[in-house]
Amino acid sequence: MPNMSLLELLFALLLVCVLLAVGVVAALVWSLVRRADGQVRDVAELRSRLEAGGQTQESQAAELRERLTQTQSVVEGLRSAISARQPVEDEARASLRRLESVIAGSSTRGAAGENILEETLKHLPPEMLQRNVWVGGKVVELALRLPGGKLLPIDSKWVSSNALEQLAEPGLDAPRRAQLTAQVEREVERRVREVSQYIDPATTSPFALAVIPDAAYDVCRGAIVGAHQRHVMVVGYAMALPYLLTLYQLHLQFARSVDMEKLQSALIDVERHLDTLEGVLENKLQRAVTMLQNAYGEGKQVSARIRASAQSVQVADPGNGEISTEPNGRGQPAYSELGLALVDSTQ
Repeated sequence: MPNMSLLELLFALLLVCVLLAVGVVAALVWSLVRRADGQVRDVAELRSRLEAGGQTQESQAAELRERLTQTQSVVEGLRSAISARQPVEDEARASLRRLESVIAGSSTRGAAGENILEETLKHLPPEMLQRNVWVGGKVVELALRLPGGKLLPIDSKWVSSNALEQLAEPGLDAPRRAQLTAQVEREVERRVREVSQYIDPATTSPFALAVIPDAAYDVCRGAIVGAHQRHVMVVGYAMALPYLLTLYQLHLQFARSVDMEKLQSALIDVERHLDTLEGVLENKLQRAVTMLQNAYGEGKQVSARIRASAQSVQVADPGNGEISTEPNGRGQPAYSELGLALVDSTQ
C-alpha cells in the first residue's frame, strides 16, 4: 500500500465510486421497474373495470332506449286513439245538440217532455194517473187522481236549452249570467200561463203542477213565486215524484169528503155496540163485584171472631203472670173456650 502511487490510489477511489454509483443506479432501476409493473397492473385493472362499466352502461342505455321506444309507441297509440275518437265525440256532441234542439225548440217538445215525465212517474200505481184529460177545451197529457174524484193537472215544460247550456259554463261573467237567468224566468212564466189554463174547479183541483228541468228550477226562483199567484206549482223533474206523493197524502188526510149516510150508519153501529158493552158490565162485571164484596165481608167477620177468641184466652194471673187454667163458671177449663171458638169458626 505504501508503494502505491497517487495515481493508483485515485484510480481505486474512482473505481469504488463507480461501483457504488452502478449499485445505486441498479437499485433505482429495480425500484422503477417494480413500480412500473405495479402501475401496469393497476392500469390493466382499471382498464378492465372501465370495460366492465362501459358494458354495464351500454346495457342500461340499451334498456333505456328500448323503454323509450315502447313508451313512444304507447304514446303514438294513444294519440292515434284520441285522434280516432275525436270525430266520434264531435258527432255525439252534435247529435246531443240536435236532440236538445228537438226537445226544446221543435213541435215535438211537448211529447218529449211528457216522455221524460212518464219515466219519472212510472213507479206510481197505474190507477193513480189519467192520460189525455180534456179540461176547458184543452188536453192535458197527465193528471193525478185525488181522493174524492178530482184531478190534478200535470204538464211537463222544457224551457230555454240554449240559455241553460250557457249558464252551465264556469267562466260566465255576472252580467251575462243575470241576463240568461232573466231569459229563463220569462220562459218559465210563459209556460206557467199555459199550465194555468188546465185549472177547472168543477173537475180539477184548484191548482196545477208544472214540471221543468232541474237546471231551470235552480235559477228561476222569482218565476216560481209568480206561478204560485196563478195557482200553479213549479217543481223539477227530480222532485216531481216525492212532491206528488206528499200532496196525495195530505189531500188524503185533510181533503176527503164525508158521506153523511155512511156517517149516520157508523154512529148507529157505535150506539148499538155501546148498549152491548153496558149490558156486559151490568150483568157480568157487576155480579162479580157483588160476589167479591160479599166474600170480603164474610172474611172480615170470621177474622174478627178469630181475633176475639184469641184475645179471650190471653188472661194473665195477677200473682205470677202465667195464663190461668182454672175452670170457669161453667166448670170447664179456660182454654176449652178457645178450642170451641176455633171449631166454630172452622165450621
